[in-house]
Amino acid sequence: MNHRYLLVLLFLTVCQLASAQFAKIIDKDGYVNVRQQATVNSVVVSKIAADEIVYAFPDEKFGDWVIVDYTDNHNKSITGYVHNSRIKYIESYKQIPTVFSDEGTAKFMAKDITVQINSDRFDYEKNKGDFSSTQYDGYTIVDKFRGQQVWGTDGEIPTSHYTSIQATIKGRFIQIPAKEIENLFNVNNEFATCYYDDSNDILYISTVNGDGAGGYAVLFEIKKGKYNARVVTMPF
Repeated sequence: MNHRYLLVLLFLTVCQLASAQFAKIIDKDGYVNVRQQATVNSVVVSKIAADEIVYAFPDEKFGDWVIVDYTDNHNKSITGYVHNSRIKYIESYKQIPTVFSDEGTAKFMAKDITVQINSDRFDYEKNKGDFSSTQYDGYTIVDKFRGQQVWGTDGEIPTSHYTSIQATIKGRFIQIPAKEIENLFNVNNEFATCYYDDSNDILYISTVNGDGAGGYAVLFEIKKGKYNARVVTMPF
């Protein structure tokens, strides 16, 4: 199966999940209740602090409620319902236009803001010593790279990787640390987007990568000219 065909399959998946997206928790109380069902009377299964990033799955049948996925600081996965008034979708911020995109580069530019994403083919033979694998029912699954979870391969050998992600925001140059991108594989620059929250001086870089069952979404946050965090999730 060639890379272009895999991209088409991924595009169809993205279209099906077009409403699923990253969002920020906003609540004047400093946290939001995550409920078991889409009703204010439902059991509270967890709480998420304000300003945390979740992956939201809105659906008309839930009315003003959305399903959210979130992984806390203890690596515990939280899934439940949050009222729509308590989240702000990342794509609602000002979008930084794409000026160039191909398999190796994506570049975005607006007044005072430039973002460039660089990727390349991954040399597995050169780096295979950094991988670890697990045996499942006779199959070898590549699941760790330099001690971190492998994203984007569904247990197969990676085909591409990030070489750098950098931004210039109002004269400040920021580069995403190598540790934050080294375990993200099978890059699809065609799906990268950038948004800027001007009032809080936060830049968001988001994309959907991977092939088929290895698909994942990642969001990088640069706050007040400094790299702040990343969120990685499987959007299925």
